[in-house]
Amino acid sequence: MASPSSTVVLSRHELDAVLFDLDGVVTRTARVHAAAWKRLFDAYLEGRARRTEGRFQPFTDEDYRRFVDGRPRLEGIRCFLESRGLSLPEGTPGDGPEAETVHGLGERKNAYFHEALAREGVEVYPPAVRLLEQIRAAGFRTAVVTSSRNGEAVLRAAGLEHLFDARVDGVEAGRLELPGKPAPDTFLEGARRLGVAPGRAAVLEDARSGVQAGRRGGFGCVIGVRRSGAEGALVKAGADVEVTELSSVGVEADLETRPMREVPLAMERREEWLRRMTGRVAVFLDYDGTLTPIVPVPEEAFLADSMRTTLEELARYVPVAIVSGRDLPMLKGFVKLQGLYFAGSHGFDIEGPGGRHFQQEEGKALLPELDAAERELTEALAGIPGAGVERKRFSVAVHWRHVEAARLPEVEQAVAGCQARHPKLTRSGGKKVFELRPGIDWHKGRAVEWLLKALGLEGEGVLPVFIGDDLTDEDAFRTLKGRGLGLVVRGDEERPTAADYALRDVEEVRRFLGVLIAHVGGAKR
Repeated sequence: MASPSSTVVLSRHELDAVLFDLDGVVTRTARVHAAAWKRLFDAYLEGRARRTEGRFQPFTDEDYRRFVDGRPRLEGIRCFLESRGLSLPEGTPGDGPEAETVHGLGERKNAYFHEALAREGVEVYPPAVRLLEQIRAAGFRTAVVTSSRNGEAVLRAAGLEHLFDARVDGVEAGRLELPGKPAPDTFLEGARRLGVAPGRAAVLEDARSGVQAGRRGGFGCVIGVRRSGAEGALVKAGADVEVTELSSVGVEADLETRPMREVPLAMERREEWLRRMTGRVAVFLDYDGTLTPIVPVPEEAFLADSMRTTLEELARYVPVAIVSGRDLPMLKGFVKLQGLYFAGSHGFDIEGPGGRHFQQEEGKALLPELDAAERELTEALAGIPGAGVERKRFSVAVHWRHVEAARLPEVEQAVAGCQARHPKLTRSGGKKVFELRPGIDWHKGRAVEWLLKALGLEGEGVLPVFIGDDLTDEDAFRTLKGRGLGLVVRGDEERPTAADYALRDVEEVRRFLGVLIAHVGGAKR
């Protein structure tokens, strides 16, 4: 039940993503915005009162909360003027700040805001940053959804771009012709870019109009962040709960996840997982970092003969699939084995024995977007030593392993800017790599499900086994949780994982597969 000032827990059992408003929730620019609005309207109202010999009524905090806060700039101007029984010509987007039009006042307010931003910088709410870090560590996807046309500049100035997987701001809303809050369209667009259903996402908002947008959009949880105003007002507007500080918001990192160092080593618990292999088994493996060590040059990640022999023998007894972010032709070229299934580009491109081939149709429709992103990133990163752009059929990878730390923000900025220009693509990450791929609900876990169904193995009595090392493999671990076996290859990384067991390195992967061969091979003799 909704109740003012109570705490709330964001749980991975119930939610997959969290969408944040920016001003007043993550950054303190709400105060700067409010001051810019007051400067604008007080000057305008005072000048109008002098011209008409009327009474000057200043712009108040309540005016800001009721008519402006959370709304797109021009809509806020219209709403406030209407509340005072006033109107102005609409004007055009080309109007300068001196124009007495809606567009002119919008430009004037923006100029005041940028003056203050340059003078004062961007303050952040530390509890908001901590919450963002916690929810991302717990596996939530994150987006910022703001009516501000300055969203990108504010995020960059605050150094927060890396904490969001997607951004929908006033510029994007205008480009897509989306109505502003309290209409739910911008939040719905944010959920779409994250590849999640609204019911599986939470919204954090400090404005009444934003809370109303979250409620109208059918989001799973709407949290009102009360920085000012009457207690309970955001609950009345539709919030499930109201908090005064984001330190009151807890994170439940999914009982399925735990720190990688706490995951038991598979080779020390072999009797446990061997007891589960009473029926049919299907094995799915990542490539880089799992079957072969991570190497400085991606094109040189050759498969060792010993691992190739192990895979070949395993495939005699059970279906074996390699599920990788690499392009399908390159993946097959490295493995050089017949009789295996291959899922390249994180499962967007699948091929198996007998000429069976599947490509995700929605992903195919976005190939032109990927072409454009590849061109833009190649040009943008040409002057940064160590940055490499790798085009795969269904993604564009930017490798930054060899980029100087001082220039890494430039790489991040280029990738974020490219994603913003191509909102149908989503940004993901891996080991020393940023990646843009189709922003649809398809990942390694979905690819594994498709393969199990195609092989007639989706029923009971089948134990799917997935081994991987990368963050992208977590989708498969989660998909198979409770009905399969997930094994994470530790390497030198530390993060929460949904895997059941851990393997120390590539060599221990080979040893694990050897135990598996002995078990399933013996059962079939």
